[in-house]
Amino acid sequence: MTIAAYTKEFSYNFKLAYPIIIGMLGHTVVGIVDNIMVGHIGPAELAAASLANSLVFVAMSLGIGFSTAITPMAAAADGKKDIPEGRTAFHHGLYLCTLLGVLLFGGILIVKPWMDSMGQPSHVVDLAKPFMNVIAFSLVPLIIFQGYKQFADGMSETKYAMWATLWGNIVNVVLNYVLIYGIWLFPKMGFMGAAVGTLVSRFVMLGYLHYKMKRKAKFHPFFEGFSLQKIQKKVNVEMIKLGAPSALQMFFEVGLFTAAVWLSGRLGVAEQAANQIALSLASFTFMFAMGLSVAATIRVGNQKGLKDYKKLRLVALSIFILAILLEMFFAVFFVLFHGYLPHWFMDSTNLMDLAQNKEVVEIASNLLLVAAVFQISDGIQVVMLGALRGLQDVKIPMYITFLAYWIVGFPICIWLGLFTALNAIGIWIGLLAGLSTAALFLYLRFNYLTKKMIAEASNNTSIN
Repeated sequence: MTIAAYTKEFSYNFKLAYPIIIGMLGHTVVGIVDNIMVGHIGPAELAAASLANSLVFVAMSLGIGFSTAITPMAAAADGKKDIPEGRTAFHHGLYLCTLLGVLLFGGILIVKPWMDSMGQPSHVVDLAKPFMNVIAFSLVPLIIFQGYKQFADGMSETKYAMWATLWGNIVNVVLNYVLIYGIWLFPKMGFMGAAVGTLVSRFVMLGYLHYKMKRKAKFHPFFEGFSLQKIQKKVNVEMIKLGAPSALQMFFEVGLFTAAVWLSGRLGVAEQAANQIALSLASFTFMFAMGLSVAATIRVGNQKGLKDYKKLRLVALSIFILAILLEMFFAVFFVLFHGYLPHWFMDSTNLMDLAQNKEVVEIASNLLLVAAVFQISDGIQVVMLGALRGLQDVKIPMYITFLAYWIVGFPICIWLGLFTALNAIGIWIGLLAGLSTAALFLYLRFNYLTKKMIAEASNNTSIN
C-alpha cells in the first residue's frame, strides 16, 4: 500500500473528526478557563481546584469511557442501515448513562472524606471539598450528554455535540466571570463561582443536544418507543460487557494522571499548581488525537459492519498517520513556547504570591518539555484504542493499558518523583513511560487482529 493511499483518506478523516475535536476541545477549554480564572485568585485556590477536579475526573473517565461503547454499536447498525438495532443501542445507552451518572455522583460524595488522608496540604483540602461537591453533581448531566453524543457520533452526525459544547463554553465563561468576581447583580463567590459555571454549562449542553437531535429527521425513528418497560436485561448486559472494559481503559490512563496530581501535591503547592497548568495544556492538544480516535471508532465500525477488512485497515492506519503528524506539530509548539505558556495561568501583578507564582511558572515550563515528547505516544495509543473499539475488541486493550500505566508508568512516577531530585519532572517521565508502552502494544494488537481478519476473509473467499 503506497503512502498516497493513506493520505487520500486524510480529508474525509478530518471532515468527520473536526466537529468531534472541537467538541472535545470545548470540554477541555472549560477546565482551562476555570484554571486561568482560579489561578489569578491564587496558587492555593488553583491547587484546590486541581485536587477536586482530579477526583471528579477519575469518575468522569469511567462514565465517558463506558459511553464510548455506544459509538461502535451505532456505527455498525448505521453501516447495515438497521434502524431497530440502532434504536436499541440508543435507548439502552441513555438508560445506562443516566444510571451511571447518578452512581458516580454518589460515589464521589462517599470517597470525599478520604481526601484528609491523602497527604495533601490541609488548607488546600479544605478549599477543595465544597468545590468538589458542585463539580461532582455536574457529572449527572455530563454523562447523559455523553449518551446522546456517542450515539450521534456513531451515526456520523458529529456536529451537534460540537455546537452543544461551544454553547456550553460560552455559558461557562460568562458565568465564571460574573460569579467569581461578583459582576452586576451576581454574588462574588470566588473560585466557587467556577464550579457553579461548570455545572450550569453542562446542563445547557445536554438540553441543546437533546433539542437538536430530536428535531433532526434522521434521528426521529430512534426517539420512538422509549419506555423503561422495554429496557431489556440481555441488552444491558451486552452493553456493559462492551462498555466496562472501555471504561476501565480510560480509567487506568486518567487514574495515572490523577496519581500524578496527588504525587505533585505531596511535593508542595507550587508543584501541584504547576502540574495542573502543564496538564491543562497537554490535555488541550490531546483532544485533537482524541477526536481522531472517535473518527477511527466510527470508520472502523462502519467497515466492520460491511466486512471490508482491507478498507478497515487502510482507514485506521490513515488516521494513525494523521495523528502522528498532528502530535509532532504540537510537540514542536510546546518546545518553542514552553517558557511563555504557563504565564497565562498566573497573576504577575499579585505581589503577595509573586515568589510562589514564579516557582510555579518555572516548574510548569519544564514539565511542558516532557509533555512535548509524550504528545506523540499519547496520540498513537488513543487512536489505536479507538480503532480497536471499532472492532469491538476491548478486553485485551484493557489489560494492556493496566500493565502500561500501573505496572510500568506508576512505579517510575513514584521513584523519580519522590526519591530523586527530579521531583515533578520525574513524575512526568513516568507518564511518558506508561504512554509509550501502551502505544507500542496497542499498535501490535491492532496490527495482529487486522492482518488475521484479512487472511481469514481471503481464505473464506478462496473456499467459496
